[in-house]
Amino acid sequence: MKQVCIRAASLSFLLAGVSLPGLALAAPAMPYDPLAFGTVTPDLKPVKPVEGSRGMVVSAQHLASEAGRQILASGGNAADAAVAVGYALAVVYPAAGNIGGGGFMTLRLPDGKTTFIDFRERAPHAATPTMYQDAQGNVDPKASIEGWRAIAVPGTVAGLEEIHHRWGKLSREKVMAPAIALAEKGFILGQGDADLLHTSTEAFRKDAHARTIFLRPDGSPLQPGDRLVQKALAQTLRSIARSGADVFYKGDIAQRVVAASDKSGGILTRADFAAYHPREFAPIHCSYRGYDIDTAPPPSGGGVALCEMLDILSGYDMKALGLRSVAGVQRQVEAMRHAYSDRRNLGDPTSSRTR
Repeated sequence: MKQVCIRAASLSFLLAGVSLPGLALAAPAMPYDPLAFGTVTPDLKPVKPVEGSRGMVVSAQHLASEAGRQILASGGNAADAAVAVGYALAVVYPAAGNIGGGGFMTLRLPDGKTTFIDFRERAPHAATPTMYQDAQGNVDPKASIEGWRAIAVPGTVAGLEEIHHRWGKLSREKVMAPAIALAEKGFILGQGDADLLHTSTEAFRKDAHARTIFLRPDGSPLQPGDRLVQKALAQTLRSIARSGADVFYKGDIAQRVVAASDKSGGILTRADFAAYHPREFAPIHCSYRGYDIDTAPPPSGGGVALCEMLDILSGYDMKALGLRSVAGVQRQVEAMRHAYSDRRNLGDPTSSRTR
């Protein structure tokens, strides 16, 4: 059986036992464009795959991918590159890859074993089952996505620190240097970068701190060609690079986040931050047409959905149907539809009170 590690959640990497000085960069050479991703362009013309003989870095933003490439070229291994990409995404892809959130990582180790690190956000201990309901017991649709009561304990820093400590090769300062430089000096926004920020323009205008960073001085949205500079984030990243995760979870950063939460009606506490730790699980396993697949288990829903989709499609002769034929696409869409319907019922397999 061919063995593969498949991305089904935030981050998945194949860890090499040696440094990978040669690397093919699987990211667009032009500014990030969401439509450029995938195997088909909008006019359905096939895109030639990008290949690498010694290693490859792929992310949602080309500057983050470049950060990973730099680390590999500097003698780092795949764990070093993964951490570099994670921190760089906190700067250049703030909507998803940020230190206020969390993630998952599926890894295949040099000895062939696989593991899964869960560093997703965790609910504060003061959270309750009814905290997003009004006095009549009706769910407030905005309560869980807006405001400080919607904020969970972030896991990104703890997760990346765990991965770097256990499997990295280079120093934390070297691995985080590309992200710090991108935040300190800024980067030029492409169309995709600007479009991503534009989805939150009104939210930026309501926040005294955010509007000084993510809007122009006159309050208008940043545009392609503008430089996004985040000096406060650079300072935070520099503190983490120097002192590790403790400064984030037990030091000044945690103290300031909790103070901001208290001021705005949130329920985060210093104890929530101090108690946070990543969790390690065995990946789930499935197979598809000769490929042996290791992917993300719950609390991620991606791996379960992936294996269900592949299991459904294994019952059809997809080669005979054709990848982009009407019949082939119909089978794929239906497999995805059923898998994602089932995925809605998934949750964290462990109790929030036994973390």
